[in-house]
Amino acid sequence: MTVLENEFLKVAIDLKGAQLSSFYNKQTGIEHLWQANPDIWPWHSPNLFPIVGGLINNQLLVEGQAYEMARHGFARQSEFILLEADEVSASFSLPYCEKKLLVYPYKFDYQVLYTLIDNSLRITHKVINLDKKTIYFSVGGHPAFNVPFFKGENYEDYYLEFETDEHLEANMLSADGFFTGETHPVATPGNKLHLTRHLFDADALVFKQLNSRMVSIKSKKHDQSVSVEFPHYNYLGVWAKPGADFVCIEPWLGCADTQDHHVNINKKEAIQTLHAGHVFEAPYFISF
Repeated sequence: MTVLENEFLKVAIDLKGAQLSSFYNKQTGIEHLWQANPDIWPWHSPNLFPIVGGLINNQLLVEGQAYEMARHGFARQSEFILLEADEVSASFSLPYCEKKLLVYPYKFDYQVLYTLIDNSLRITHKVINLDKKTIYFSVGGHPAFNVPFFKGENYEDYYLEFETDEHLEANMLSADGFFTGETHPVATPGNKLHLTRHLFDADALVFKQLNSRMVSIKSKKHDQSVSVEFPHYNYLGVWAKPGADFVCIEPWLGCADTQDHHVNINKKEAIQTLHAGHVFEAPYFISF
């Protein structure tokens, strides 16, 4: 476990998955990150690589060849290497190996970098192309935040506030987690998406046409809040396991397959392209 701390925040990161496991507000004494109750949802904030979402038949197609890969990729289940750390920053690495090449035929170094900046945590997804060819991938965050913040409060007291006016259209998912091509409107009166126990009964709300690049968790009863800012991420997932006391705000550069549309990785929707010898970086920020 790696711990970073300044006067505002104390955070912890696990080597498994380079996963953020605590986001503790020292000013209020609030632990904002879901603590991974294994009976409900056993994750805190998994890092998604080299895919986001699910693949048809759990198969990644590369130049017509099928490779077995589970939903959201292998990074969240992998042991990372701690490259360096000081009081307020840490860097973690997941390099390719012979075993990884059997499921993802590209040579890479996937890194997750954490830096405390006052009351904010910057999380950077970094991919280094170590191959002699172009590689294709997706990255995404999946942080889950405790809701409500305080004992005795109600989940329904909380809402998500979007940075700008939105006419949200959620992209519908099938029972297997694939896009159907259908959308439905999501009401956001006054830029607010009110949380309810049944909001996610039909799975995540996935937004592909979003003007906002920041979403905040707020309460009708007090002024404490948590914000996720994602300037470089085009898609956003919002999800909770129905009835659970958390909500995930998930910045994505990638998404699940569309049903009946199984394509090669280079043709996947929102896929990222990185030429030989090049480096990709995309930060997002969590702050209170």
